[in-house]
Amino acid sequence: MREKTCQLRISLLASGSRGNSLYLESGSTRLLIDAGLSLREMKARLAAIEVAPESIHGVLLTHEHIDHGRSVAAWAQAYRVPVIGHHRCLGLLPGRRPLTSALEFDAGTMFPFRDVQIEPFSLTHDAAACVGFVVEGGAGKIGFATDLGIATRLVAQRLAGCRALVLEFNHDEELLRDGPYPWHLKQRIRSNHGHLSNTASAELLDGILWDGLEVVFLAHLSEANNTPEHARSAARQVLNGQNCCAPEVIVGTQHLVSPVFSSDT
Repeated sequence: MREKTCQLRISLLASGSRGNSLYLESGSTRLLIDAGLSLREMKARLAAIEVAPESIHGVLLTHEHIDHGRSVAAWAQAYRVPVIGHHRCLGLLPGRRPLTSALEFDAGTMFPFRDVQIEPFSLTHDAAACVGFVVEGGAGKIGFATDLGIATRLVAQRLAGCRALVLEFNHDEELLRDGPYPWHLKQRIRSNHGHLSNTASAELLDGILWDGLEVVFLAHLSEANNTPEHARSAARQVLNGQNCCAPEVIVGTQHLVSPVFSSDT
């Protein structure tokens, strides 16, 4: 008798400075990580990958900034699902809609949700309590870390052993230096509480490669200070220099849903 398989499906619904969201399906659990677009646009992006919005079981919140939390409260109200977030962020979400249901967590404390275990971990970003996630279930471990100024040892430790990674590749250092942003904003982005450069992201990736890594999503690319070609080149430089794994590389964009990574285990 064939063993029952556990489905894994991942897609970046939107990724960039103007709105971010990820769809994650692991076993019988369907989650959004962030909802940084309008409610209408979120529904359209899910429709593009043939996912019914009412099938989503919860929204994981990384932090309260509008490009991540724009329609989180509206989604929870429309579909009667919980927002799962750090207690310091839940009260700071954009808009005035009350949360109909919320599950609070503390960074560093793993908790169950349906048939997965979720481990939030702290990231260095200028938000109330920004976190990344490791979601683990029958489909394995999925690691998610965007909006971080530096890749700490904690981040690398938590992301080790994931079969799927979603990593911030925010900016090319030269494009940021020579780009149109005012100096104070460039300094903010480059700071330890800003965003991760292609170089720093590639170094993080290099330190957590293992033979079970199947896919890497390059996320949160700046439209002004990066290009998909720059980000992909930085990741490929690391991947082409080793022989322990050959993961698929998927680059997220602001305006289009990414290809879906899908696998049965």
